Amino acid sequence: MSWWSVLLFLGLAALLWRRGLAHRDDVIGLFTKFLAVLVLVVVVVAGQPLLLELCLLALALWLPSALQCERQSRGELGS
Repeated sequence: MSWWSVLLFLGLAALLWRRGLAHRDDVIGLFTKFLAVLVLVVVVVAGQPLLLELCLLALALWLPSALQCERQSRGELGS
């Protein structure tokens, strides 16, 4: 997949996600977000853009672990 088609698909995914957030109907908004995620999956699987994969890996590593969240919620309940 060429770089311009990857950029086109990423732009399409961003547009779909934004329209999904702005839609008043929950079902249509959720379906639009699902299509945006599907377009991103196509880019990741078919395009193999290293930059996007590295960004997603960094995001996954940045997110807190379930154990950390559980300890914080137990600490708040105990106080």
